[in-house]
Amino acid sequence: MIIGVFYFISKAGIWLWYACGDEKLEDDVTKPLIGITTFNGKNDYGRPISGVQHTYIRAVAQGGGIPILIPVILEEDDRDDLYSRLQGVLFSGGGDIAIKFFSGQDHPAIADVDDFRDTTELSLLKQSVEDGKPFLAICRGVQVMNVALGGSLYTHIPDQFTTLLHHDQDEFTTIAHPVNIDEESRMAEILGETLLQVNSLHHQGLKDVASDLKVVGLAPDGMIEAVEMPSHPYAMGVQWHPEWLTDQPVMRRLFKSFVDASKK
Repeated sequence: MIIGVFYFISKAGIWLWYACGDEKLEDDVTKPLIGITTFNGKNDYGRPISGVQHTYIRAVAQGGGIPILIPVILEEDDRDDLYSRLQGVLFSGGGDIAIKFFSGQDHPAIADVDDFRDTTELSLLKQSVEDGKPFLAICRGVQVMNVALGGSLYTHIPDQFTTLLHHDQDEFTTIAHPVNIDEESRMAEILGETLLQVNSLHHQGLKDVASDLKVVGLAPDGMIEAVEMPSHPYAMGVQWHPEWLTDQPVMRRLFKSFVDASKK
């Protein structure tokens, strides 16, 4: 029984130390290392932190990977060093992307813009595309995916997109609307279903889709909910938060497919 897993990251390598019971660990050390992008914030004492919600970590681990957090404040050389050791990258949700990266329309609702995070994630996304490294992009992540490849965003859906749906819900566990997945898509093949029930916590969304991406999922109002990159070994992006819905087998299949692709 594994009691704990501890990670030590340095230029010499990523070291894994297991506190365990009697079981053998040969299979565990072969699990792919999955990087998860983080946010910058402050703790209760006002001190700066790098973090990510536990649901991302649990979803990756449940899918068979070993989650490694990617601090967005790393210097470029250290970030590249860490990236080279990862078998897959998960681009997590968070604040808005600066409009300078996609010539977006300014809006007073734009919030939590972080230049460090934008620069880091846009660079990692482009590198993952170039290298053919598997990645899964969630919520903000799918927006990073689109912007990095030349697309644009609605910067505030209620004022720029005609809809009766409320895409910016308050709770991650609330089912907000269905999503129809293109039955001819790779995502449909992975999920094994074409009608999903998802949560929704975004006030921005994909507008002009990058030419290298294929739209494979839509909300009932036509808002883009899922994209994939046909020319890439595994490049999937979803606008909802599947890491909060792993009670659904279809969402667990998404994470398992990502981790499995990262083993190859």
